[in-house]
Amino acid sequence: FVDFSVMFTHSPLCVSGGVGLASASRPLSWSKVSSKKTSSKTSSPRSWSKKPCMMTMTFPGGSRDPKIRNNAAATFEAAQQAGIKQQEVTADTEKWESRAEVFEYTSAANPTLNPISVYVHPPELHEVGPTRVIPFDLSDTLPTPYPATGPNLMSSFVRIDVGDSIDTTASATSQAFYVIRGSGTTKTDEGVIDWSEGDLFVLPASKTGTTVHSAIDGGAFGGAALYWVTDEPLLKYLGVSATEKRFEPTMFRREMMLNSVQDLADEKGAAGEELNRLGVLLGNEACPDTKTLTHVLWSLLNSIGPGIVQRPHRHNSIALDMAVYAKPGVYTMMGQALDENGEIVDPIRVDWVTGGVFVTPPGWWHAHYNESDETAWVLPMQDAGLYTYQRTLDIRFVDDEVANLKNGRIRGAAYEVTNKQYTQISCMLQKQLSDENAN
Repeated sequence: FVDFSVMFTHSPLCVSGGVGLASASRPLSWSKVSSKKTSSKTSSPRSWSKKPCMMTMTFPGGSRDPKIRNNAAATFEAAQQAGIKQQEVTADTEKWESRAEVFEYTSAANPTLNPISVYVHPPELHEVGPTRVIPFDLSDTLPTPYPATGPNLMSSFVRIDVGDSIDTTASATSQAFYVIRGSGTTKTDEGVIDWSEGDLFVLPASKTGTTVHSAIDGGAFGGAALYWVTDEPLLKYLGVSATEKRFEPTMFRREMMLNSVQDLADEKGAAGEELNRLGVLLGNEACPDTKTLTHVLWSLLNSIGPGIVQRPHRHNSIALDMAVYAKPGVYTMMGQALDENGEIVDPIRVDWVTGGVFVTPPGWWHAHYNESDETAWVLPMQDAGLYTYQRTLDIRFVDDEVANLKNGRIRGAAYEVTNKQYTQISCMLQKQLSDENAN
């Protein structure tokens, strides 16, 4: 059984002789439960023996309070007057109670879920065949009762033969379309746009959630191809529908993105900085704080030069990585742990293939290698807009982590909080608790 005295008195919110809970205006009381008659005598949590025992926690005004018992009786009387039978109330109450479950904390705090593994959605799928949507559906492995590539995201290829059109529909707050190949137009509730290879556009929630894509040119494979990502699985999990538009439709032209990367390269080169990580985050004017593609989606146009190794990093969001361009010899190594030298333990290798997509599982360390003679490009799509807002993205780079370990530090917080800030927060909360108790 849990030693409540240790758990509560070690809380940073603990006040002298009291309880370490935010709802200090309703302090807990402890009473020992045994096979003998239970005593109503309460005691400070510090006075309890650490021997195993079962303990109940009651609040003033709880089920032992006579006022509550009188109120319950009055409620039944009122229900009878309203024509509600006590048997009906009892039956419904028992049904609700039957659904309640409790778990021992330490063994259940990290429940075992199906892992998110490394999967590949190869480009051959959109290079041949008729006009169609080609889902990257991993719902059987997650598992989910609805199509999903990850817990929050669904990705697909859309192939459109020249002269054809196709509808895509999603109940989502965010949809992103990257043009893998070809050119064409897209008609939405917000208007009609044109697109060509390398462009990216995002759409918000709409009345119908339906877009119509038409191909004008199909490139080398006779059909245009789009990479389509939505947050529909997130809404399915929450059991909600997208009813509010959180941003306006936004277009990122290929030339604008490439010019931004080149400007960055020129700027870093002039400053004598290393050009190892050379990429630009794609932001939206509606998301100035998170600097993300939408309030849910996050994307980066990243380049890796010939002979470059981008050292390991990790983040809590899933990444659905689109290999925009890569010659043979470009690949990612990924794994769940690092050794003392910052090298990935038992890594899995995934080769980049132009026009293909692969899954980087959340929390996995991953490093990118370019052993070819040309610059390679990758466009990851993540649910990191949501994680950034929640302050839980926790992106980390290996060299920082190795340095921390050598200095005897293990960074546990998702973002840095200084000792001074922590002290100020604790003092503020303790003052708030004291004021509530005084009132």
